[in-house]
Amino acid sequence: MSIVSRIYNSRQQLKYVFIVVAIMIAIASLLASNSLIKKLESEERERVKIWAGATQAFLQYEGDDPELINFFLNILESNTTIPVLLCDENDKIIEKKNFEIPEKKADFFLKDKIAELKKKNKSILIDMLDGTYQHLYYDDSIILKRLIVFPYIQLSVLFVFILTAFLALSSTKKAEQNMVWVGLSKETAHQLGTPISSLVAWVEYLRSKEFDLELLDEMKKDVKRLETIAERFSKIGSKPDPLPIEIATSLQAAVSYMQNRISPKVKILMQLPDEPMPVLINDSLFSWVIENLVKNAVDAMEGQGCINIKVETTPKAVVMDVSDSGKGIHKSKFQTVFTPGYTTKTRGWGLGLSLVKRIVESYHGGKIFVKASEIGRGTTFRIELRKCK
Repeated sequence: MSIVSRIYNSRQQLKYVFIVVAIMIAIASLLASNSLIKKLESEERERVKIWAGATQAFLQYEGDDPELINFFLNILESNTTIPVLLCDENDKIIEKKNFEIPEKKADFFLKDKIAELKKKNKSILIDMLDGTYQHLYYDDSIILKRLIVFPYIQLSVLFVFILTAFLALSSTKKAEQNMVWVGLSKETAHQLGTPISSLVAWVEYLRSKEFDLELLDEMKKDVKRLETIAERFSKIGSKPDPLPIEIATSLQAAVSYMQNRISPKVKILMQLPDEPMPVLINDSLFSWVIENLVKNAVDAMEGQGCINIKVETTPKAVVMDVSDSGKGIHKSKFQTVFTPGYTTKTRGWGLGLSLVKRIVESYHGGKIFVKASEIGRGTTFRIELRKCK
């Protein structure tokens, strides 16, 4: 596994750890809230039973002890939060307390409320000791109702927090990736500048000494190549200036360069349309895309096979398919192959396809994706570029 891959995998693991911890906190909070709700529900039912007992005792009391009467009344008046309905055997309301009753259609409201409370809580039966019974229906207090809703509000807030933190970590990762890309690219271009200038001077010096002109021409090509590479790196992090370029010309130049630098057992075939297809691209950066795709294809085929590049036009875009006859990519890896650091090789940084995706999508406003792949049969990458208007 490459160094970059290990770095970003550790960051990925950190995100998962954060999510797991947040979920554990949410579960613990939910369990604690549910326990508190159950306890409060039990306490409210006990209070309603006490209120029912006081009601029964008060209605059955035939004495005139003022202290005892005040004791009963204090118990009955102490309930200021729990809605209760005291009804006879025919559900005719005798007493109601702590209900907000609308001015219009109050009878319908109370009738519906009795039916609702029958389903919600088991009524408390009051024996009047004269052969009749009364039913006490009760609802949850406002505090309990709010507490029941609170865990869901809490979970919603926690979810928003987790989502915000996750997005923040992801954006931080992308920002760091950009900084790494830009810093590495600019420094590479800077470091290449001095030896390239020196090589140019040496080529001209050797030419003045009547050195073998054929060898000098080859050296000049390589120096020119180094200048192109330095130019590419210098453009990373800056907005390139795309120009209308015939895609076939750009492709042929890139393929011609690569054909002489890969295994002779690899054939590169191109299917180009007859009509001109100018696209807005930066030729230096786009040739880098083709070279990376060809190199990856050669590696996937282990230096032997066929690469087919097919270009077509649609009403809105120019479509390019780069296919190889290599070992293929598992469907689950179609997105992962573009991740910085991902590589199947024992050596390498795993930055090729990530760079390709950045150049195509960020610098050219196009798209690149794995169109199709089959293990042992090969892979097709598709590039979509905007046509010149």
